[in-house]
Amino acid sequence: MAPVLVSRYRLLVVGADTDSNALVAYHLAAAGYGVTTEATGHQALETARADTPTLIVLDTGLRDMSGFDLLTELRRCDETQQIGILVLTERKQSDLIKALSLGADDCVGKPFVPEELLLRVRAIVRRVASSGAQPRRRLTAGPLTLDEGTHAVHVAGVEVELTTTEFKLLTALLRQPGRVQSRAHLLETVWRSPLGIRTRTMDMHVQRLRRKLGSMGTCIETVRGAGYRLRVIKGSGFGLPSLRAM
Repeated sequence: MAPVLVSRYRLLVVGADTDSNALVAYHLAAAGYGVTTEATGHQALETARADTPTLIVLDTGLRDMSGFDLLTELRRCDETQQIGILVLTERKQSDLIKALSLGADDCVGKPFVPEELLLRVRAIVRRVASSGAQPRRRLTAGPLTLDEGTHAVHVAGVEVELTTTEFKLLTALLRQPGRVQSRAHLLETVWRSPLGIRTRTMDMHVQRLRRKLGSMGTCIETVRGAGYRLRVIKGSGFGLPSLRAM
């Protein structure tokens, strides 16, 4: 099996203890992962639904809800049920059994050993990556290149770091250049849950995507009252995207 390129995967660390969050995030970032942290269950759920991280490191100690309740909700929602979940919990057999029965991929007892945490994270990320394996395809539009197999995006040869949701959004726009895509359609295509995501959430993702794409960001147009489209600029080298197998 090919080694997992950890820089391609984003992890979400959730827990009420900010010091513990920072420690976990430090070790994961040092190993090469992109890391985001959240202190509450509600905010973590919103972030997970919007950005779809590869894996969530979930401490069961939360202030606004039980970590087990958050785990249950993550496994219930269509847009988060495939995310890998590693639970940090007290070293009690009952907690370990409960976490696994609710759908956690693995558990680590507190206090944890950093080497053990990283080994278990890598194992889950490898499984998640393997289960989502598909033929590598590349969308190109002028200087913009998007590789669906490696989740890599380049503009004029320079790599652009995108979140999972930003990547899905750009893919949707690239697949239908010049055509207006309604907000409802994009919410269904990217988030898979049009009733549970506010349109403002999508608009904010579009704004961030434009900024990250630099000069190419102007090609993502807002069509007032309708949605968004990827503008095709004739004679600029930014033509219709091509799709090819890798």
